[in-house]
Amino acid sequence: MRLLIVDDERPARDKLRRLLQQESDVSAIAEAPDGVEALAMLEQFAPDALLLDIQMPEISGLELAASLPSPAPLVVFITAYDQYAISAFDANAIDYLLKPYDQARLRRALQRLRERLAQRPRAPEPALGGQPVRQLLVSERGTTRIVRTDDIQWIETADNYVALHCASGAPLLRQTLAGLLDKLGPRFVRCHRRAAVQLSWIEQIVALDKGDAELLLRGGVRVPCSRQYRAELLASLQSAQNLPDGRLAPP
Repeated sequence: MRLLIVDDERPARDKLRRLLQQESDVSAIAEAPDGVEALAMLEQFAPDALLLDIQMPEISGLELAASLPSPAPLVVFITAYDQYAISAFDANAIDYLLKPYDQARLRRALQRLRERLAQRPRAPEPALGGQPVRQLLVSERGTTRIVRTDDIQWIETADNYVALHCASGAPLLRQTLAGLLDKLGPRFVRCHRRAAVQLSWIEQIVALDKGDAELLLRGGVRVPCSRQYRAELLASLQSAQNLPDGRLAPP
């Protein structure tokens, strides 16, 4: 197993690493002192599971679990507080360890991980895809902002970043547009070389010259739609059970 320890307290990480090193099937261990660094490590380290503290600075373990890309690693919460147990299992946690724990209790949690990993298919099913993320974490001048995907109206590229246009502003996320769309799922569709839109925010499509169009969103925002993406956008709207004149049915 490849395991990622996420805890802001070094002694807690050191103890967990020592115990994990006694397990013969733990092939790799990595550590992150907070949720932001853990998210940055996911793609390169590719853990099978996160051993995750709940109370951490900037973002909590529960917020981190809700922000994991799909297919997500399994999660075991390890915390000194028992009041989060229900929320942890609502987040599909495999187990919930209370500090202080011993080797025997940790081994029970690891056994549950082994059993769940054994149930996973050996190869992914590309036709099915994973579940889209429900929120994104955006670092802004030493703080971390949580952006719900439901609130994102449209997305625009900005050099090495994307701007997440919401009613409350347009925070910048260091991510490619194509990579972000993979995480957000089919309700977000590219409408321009440098832009994508969330289908449920579209109220009307206004035709322009040469096959281009303009998307009128709820609240009056206007987003460009170039002709090379217009057909795909219309097909996505049709499959989402839209009205024939191009306007979305009321929510």
